[in-house]
Amino acid sequence: MKVLVTGACGYKGSVLVPKLLKAGHQVVGVDIMWFGNFLEPHPDLTIVSADVRDKDLIDLTGIDAIIHLSSIANDPCGDLNPKLTWEVSCLATMELADKAKRHGIKRFIYASSGSVYGVKEEQQVTEDLELVPISEYNKTKMCGERILLSYSDDMVVQIVRPATVCGYSPRQRLDVSVNMLTMQALLNGRITVFGGDQTRPNIHIDDITDLYLFLLDHPEHTGVYNAGFENISILDIAKMVQKYVPAEIIVSESNDPRSYRVNSDKLLATGFKPTKTVEDAIKELIGMYSQGKLTNEDRWYNLKWMEKAAAQ
Repeated sequence: MKVLVTGACGYKGSVLVPKLLKAGHQVVGVDIMWFGNFLEPHPDLTIVSADVRDKDLIDLTGIDAIIHLSSIANDPCGDLNPKLTWEVSCLATMELADKAKRHGIKRFIYASSGSVYGVKEEQQVTEDLELVPISEYNKTKMCGERILLSYSDDMVVQIVRPATVCGYSPRQRLDVSVNMLTMQALLNGRITVFGGDQTRPNIHIDDITDLYLFLLDHPEHTGVYNAGFENISILDIAKMVQKYVPAEIIVSESNDPRSYRVNSDKLLATGFKPTKTVEDAIKELIGMYSQGKLTNEDRWYNLKWMEKAAAQ
């Protein structure tokens, strides 16, 4: 299958693309490369350096399926430039879906976010609950979902609402909870936890990327799926890190009281099974750090890197 992956050089894309190639697919990766390109050359890989907003640079000739990862990721980055966030994460999604329909593409996998639910009192957040997005990032993801679902009669639409992703990627992120707390312990011997009692869902980067391959192989599973298999409090994540890295845990007040548990029973009913845990992610990050393959760089922090680019 020939697969177009937007955001191919990002945190998830840099793990997903090699897996697609190993599975025998041809891949066309589209990425603006704000954070660089860490994908190894491959005879079945074509990388297009392009802004996803420029639909004329995205050639869909011969494409069988689209995996749309591209977005302005996380709340602080989305709020930094709301206009850019809406253009990249919503308008570009609409234009790509329309172009896909016109080219007769029958498969579209969309990376949404578990954050579209907003603040929920329910102990188990399932796919049928009302979406009440709070930030620009959340709102654009909800918008993208609704756009894609409107094309359900024209193509197979599969929407994933991932929990917070953790683990190592060649294009690392150190601004997501598990990765950030692990790096704090490694660098400073100290972990700062804000609040700590908030429970959040998590998913290992190998599991979320395996899920995209699973959906590619199973077009019968359409619609929206939560993807988060470990609902863990921030403080418990810090304690898990502390098992492997001697570090002091400092608890401070938090202005973010959100606490919710994502339920992924619908996804598990398809036969998909996660294979890794948050604890695996922590151990892998520590291993990469000890080998010198994981370093603390500004470009691994999305907001910091985007602010630096905006200042130039």
